[in-house]
Amino acid sequence: MKYTADIQKIPRKFLPEDFKLSSWETVEPFFVNLLNRKIDSEKDLQQWLIDSSEVEAVLSEDACWRQIRMTCDTENKALEESFVFFVTQIQPRIQPYADKLNRKLIESPFTKELDQTKFFTYLRSVQKSIDLFREENIPLQSDLSVLGQQFGVISGKMTIEVDGKEYTLQQAAKFLESADRAKREEVYRKINERRLLDNDALDELYTTLIQKRQQVALNAGFENYRDYKFKELGRFDYAKEDCYQFHQAVKEHILPLVNDIYERKKLKLGLTELKPWDTEAQPAGISPLRPFQTGGELLEKTIQCFERLNPFFADCLRRMNEMNRFDLDSRKGKAPGGYNCPLAETGAPFIFMNAAGQMSDVTTMVHEGGHAVHSFLAHPLELSSFKEYPMEIAEVASMAMELFSMEYWEVFFNDKEDLRRAKEHQLERVITIFPCIATIDKFQNWVYENPAHSRAERAEKWMEILKEFSTSAIDFSCLEPYRRFSWQRQLHLFEVPFYYIEYGIAQLGAIGLWMKFKEDKDAALTHYMQSLSLGGTQTLPELYKSADIEFNFSPAYIKKLMEFVKREIDTLLHS
Repeated sequence: MKYTADIQKIPRKFLPEDFKLSSWETVEPFFVNLLNRKIDSEKDLQQWLIDSSEVEAVLSEDACWRQIRMTCDTENKALEESFVFFVTQIQPRIQPYADKLNRKLIESPFTKELDQTKFFTYLRSVQKSIDLFREENIPLQSDLSVLGQQFGVISGKMTIEVDGKEYTLQQAAKFLESADRAKREEVYRKINERRLLDNDALDELYTTLIQKRQQVALNAGFENYRDYKFKELGRFDYAKEDCYQFHQAVKEHILPLVNDIYERKKLKLGLTELKPWDTEAQPAGISPLRPFQTGGELLEKTIQCFERLNPFFADCLRRMNEMNRFDLDSRKGKAPGGYNCPLAETGAPFIFMNAAGQMSDVTTMVHEGGHAVHSFLAHPLELSSFKEYPMEIAEVASMAMELFSMEYWEVFFNDKEDLRRAKEHQLERVITIFPCIATIDKFQNWVYENPAHSRAERAEKWMEILKEFSTSAIDFSCLEPYRRFSWQRQLHLFEVPFYYIEYGIAQLGAIGLWMKFKEDKDAALTHYMQSLSLGGTQTLPELYKSADIEFNFSPAYIKKLMEFVKREIDTLLHS
């Protein structure tokens, strides 16, 4: 199938082309029209769905731009107020209409005449939304949207001084690659001391979020927010017990490999003990990898890399660049992290990140580039809701792109040894990310199973879980004050609760795809794009099957994939 990156804005046929959301009064008539419209045939229903989808796309994109602009400049009060306006004045008024429209769809006799193969997952999601909707949760969900963004506001102000110059924490991380061990320790401690200054603010923010989330769950008839969130996230194909099994498999089959990686690092550095400020360092005489200098250079090199992998992928990034859909460089006042934000009406997404010239930035860029390709492939689907794919396949799109693109990283590295080191770094990260995922996921399960816990109990439980998944090869002695609150670095806990196990499930899928890619590149990429182009129109196991991979995170399957990655690392080490 021929794919094109010549993405086009969906033409408006229900809303005026010049419609702009300035108040609730400007948009409510369109909801009233949809609610009161007579549906006397399947054709009427199809048109009603198209018009509903148009409203969803316009409002979704409006909300996304408000959030994008705010994260790009957290110190601009007007941008924050614009975002808060949407989540407090518009979103709460949309929700009752959305529930009524959902019920109108489910109750229509013509819904049964729709193509059930194409509409199954959508209708299942609509029914889930009906089941969860509670009027009393509307103000709580509005509060949660505003509160979640406060993490970015607090974190965006964090800077430290190194050698007389101010750096964001993302920029300062490059000093952790220095050959000067004293400098690494100095910067590590400065970063963590700076984080501790906002420890109380972030702790209080998280406590408030937990309390409000628990109330949302209780209002909806759930014992705890974890169980509520599993349903809200549409986890129809696995349960909490599967997540517990994943945690155990990480300890059994992955943590020993993590230990090997850091023991090897300790030998390379010639150290008797490896400290956390040593993990990104290089041996004396070997310079840290510096694959680019600016965000513009990072983008250009990524386009070159994608061109060699598949020209369509490169065309997606070029089209985004034409549309000014990137903010890549780290700076003060910018929210932390990185994301690809799909834009439902215009189609081309927005990539946000905090590049500082490090190897990890290349991984982030190609990761978000994979999400972007997914957005392009799903955009032609006729309804906005069809494009709302499960996160477990969304992260396959991004994590597989990390591994696929690695075959063409010579655009970032002229030196063969630097290229080998970069690939080694990436494959080590493929393994070392799993204990982090298991730690965060197990922590969240405990947090929401025990919502009345104290701050002290939370810190103690975090330390217990952290130690459970920590490598024995790194010496953390005398660093407990920093580690007790290290969970506060994880934006997912504040902004997108329970969205983390998806990274683990998807990493397994990505490794499976990479195995196929090593055997037959063209076939693997064909299956990859075929699956992503389906959006959310099939179940998660079906989407994995379309990608020619298993939806499986059993211990035996994890063991098989880890053995493959280990062989690839061993090959690199001996090349």
